[in-house]
Amino acid sequence: MYEDAWYSVESYSAFYDAAKTLLDRDASKLKYTEHIVVADVETELELRDRLAEAEDQMLEAAQAEYRIYHEQLLASQSHVDSLLGNITSILASLSSLTNSFNAVQVQSSAFQDQSQSVAREEQNASDLADKISDNLRYYDYLEPMSRRLNAPGVGRHVRDPEIVQILTHLDSCLLYMETHKNKLTDLQPSHFEAQTYRSRYRQLLTRALAIIRARFLASLRDISSDVAKRIADRQLNDTTMSALLYGKFALGAQELKAGVQEVRKRATHPVDAEAGIGAEYLRLMKELYQNYAATRRKLILPVVKKKITDISLAPSTAKNLTAFARSSISCLRSVCQDEHTLWRHWFEGDEEMDDFLKSVCEPGYDFLKPRITQETQLVKLCELCTLIQTRYMHDEDEMAEVKASGQLDFSVLIQPTLGLAQARLVLRAQAMVREEIENDAPKKEELVSFIRKNLEPNRVNGNQPGRQASVTTPITPMPKTPVVVDQDDDYFGGKEGAGTYDAELLPENWYPTLRKAIWLLSRIYRLINSAVFDDLAHEIVHQTTSSLHRAASLMAPKIPVAQRQLFLMKYLLILKFQIVAFDFEYVKPEVSYDFSNVSNTFWELRERGGLFDPRILFRLVGGLLFPRVVENMLDAKTELDGQLRTVINDFTNEFAKRMTTSLPDGRSRRGESDTAAAVQTVLKTIQTTAAQLRKDLDSFLDDVRVKETLVMAVYEQVVRDYERFYQGYKEGRQMNGGTVSTRGKGREREVWDPDTFSEWTGQILQVQRSDPFAADDSDRSQDDGPAVSP
Repeated sequence: MYEDAWYSVESYSAFYDAAKTLLDRDASKLKYTEHIVVADVETELELRDRLAEAEDQMLEAAQAEYRIYHEQLLASQSHVDSLLGNITSILASLSSLTNSFNAVQVQSSAFQDQSQSVAREEQNASDLADKISDNLRYYDYLEPMSRRLNAPGVGRHVRDPEIVQILTHLDSCLLYMETHKNKLTDLQPSHFEAQTYRSRYRQLLTRALAIIRARFLASLRDISSDVAKRIADRQLNDTTMSALLYGKFALGAQELKAGVQEVRKRATHPVDAEAGIGAEYLRLMKELYQNYAATRRKLILPVVKKKITDISLAPSTAKNLTAFARSSISCLRSVCQDEHTLWRHWFEGDEEMDDFLKSVCEPGYDFLKPRITQETQLVKLCELCTLIQTRYMHDEDEMAEVKASGQLDFSVLIQPTLGLAQARLVLRAQAMVREEIENDAPKKEELVSFIRKNLEPNRVNGNQPGRQASVTTPITPMPKTPVVVDQDDDYFGGKEGAGTYDAELLPENWYPTLRKAIWLLSRIYRLINSAVFDDLAHEIVHQTTSSLHRAASLMAPKIPVAQRQLFLMKYLLILKFQIVAFDFEYVKPEVSYDFSNVSNTFWELRERGGLFDPRILFRLVGGLLFPRVVENMLDAKTELDGQLRTVINDFTNEFAKRMTTSLPDGRSRRGESDTAAAVQTVLKTIQTTAAQLRKDLDSFLDDVRVKETLVMAVYEQVVRDYERFYQGYKEGRQMNGGTVSTRGKGREREVWDPDTFSEWTGQILQVQRSDPFAADDSDRSQDDGPAVSP
């Protein structure tokens, strides 16, 4: 069929070429005819004949061309019909081929589906076989591991890498049996023998851990026996002793640490979730810790005791608590650091390490405890607390760094010693408060001598004659941070355990109980617990204020009232300024129960009868028989402020009363001349008393601000008293039909108005109406003010 089509195509090409050649030949012939017609024409008739002849030729030629073209068309039609027949035959052949190919494709797809189904079945069978193999693997481990762990002498032959591998397999088997012992989901079906195999695998795990324990104890015993024997055979130096006690133990730990870690891992995170299994493994791990600690204590405690004994017998530390504590604690810290490093060679965890290290430090505690409890010098106890806190205790940030780095936290080990020293320090401080401050009972002669001694002009200010203290700088400064004084003698009153003080920080012109209180606060500040310090500080301040009040009351009657008040004011102010540096908080309220209403109720019922009346008893039970809750809050700061306000008010009122005591009642019916005479007497009294006020203030107080404030308070009180008098005087005069002079300073028979009196009194008292901080006290005028106008 394809050959016929090719033949048809070749025939058409030949036909085309032949037709084209014929047409070209006829066209050339026509052109030649036209040339002949025109050529060689001589006459018009000849031309017409030739044209007619040419027309005939042309018609004939056109018909010939038409016939040729018609023949060509017929030939072409015949050829095209032949081609169409061939194409139809070709299309029929192609359609048949397409049907054949479709049939082959359908058959191939069906074959491919069948092949894939077979492959899936084969893969499922393979996966099922693998799962069966994996499931059987956890059961197949039982027999070989049982034979391996129950073989004679297994502890001598099983090494750490092998036992770790066995434990890993046991863990995976236990986890598998735990998962499949109960049917939880379709993906985790239960196995009939899972519970039985789980029990047997757990027994094997316990057996493996017991093998590790036995090997651990045997190795520890062998190393300990060897070291103890070598130590007992000959006298060893420190280097050899350290090599035996630490080097040999560290070398032997390398083979056992992996197995011990496996025990610890199961003690902290047991694979088997059954109750009691984790506790069993935890006891096993604790037994390893305890055996190791007992072995190390047996070797290390004699060495520690010998070192501490040598330190206690040394001349430099035999009688010095601080030196002994410094040396002994440094020794204990060195030993604890070595033991901590060795512990890390044997174990990963620190569960029992702190208890072990505390037992290692017990010889040091045994030596320190009696010395601390027998120490009576408060300075030594303060030095001991300072030593421990600055060298061995950590703040929160340092504590976090120590824990993160895995270093030894020695502060936990030294905390009992610090607590004992702080407790002893608190007891000695309380004893000092009780003996030196609370029970202070000076004699009147001593107090009078103390006051007169402090009234000496140069003794008070501590400056050269003729100079006053600075306005802004007090002569008795106290630093914000108390200074620990390293002195060992010059105790208060020669009493043992009272402590020492720094003369620069605590001036001699301070009252003794005040000096002792500030010294004691500066000593114990930040050395004891903040809550304990707050309570003790409040007690110290309370007892100090009480001692100052007792001393002021004992000075009467040899010391005037104003000077006693200035004595109290001066030292209360000093105490107030000094305790600011110690920053102690308010104390907690003390709760007590008041049963007085209960006893009073029963006594009243007994007197009037009806004690056994049921109605009365029922009413009593409803509320009268219950005690009252009483809250006693002893806040020393509030108490001190209240006492200081009281003393200042008493002092102000005392001098104001002196100055205005001659003022009559303004509403009295006295004559104007008598009233004016009384006012003149008051003016003279103010002149006299103002000088005494300034003298007393300069004798007792150093701070110009305080003195000027007191003068201003006296001035304001005097002015208020005069204004009350003048208001009454004015109302009395108006009621009697008289008039009041408003001319200011008048004659002696006239009464001054309040403005004039206020201005004149301010001049007499030398009141600084401007800022008292701006000028020095030495610039104050010494003039007593203008005289009374005639």
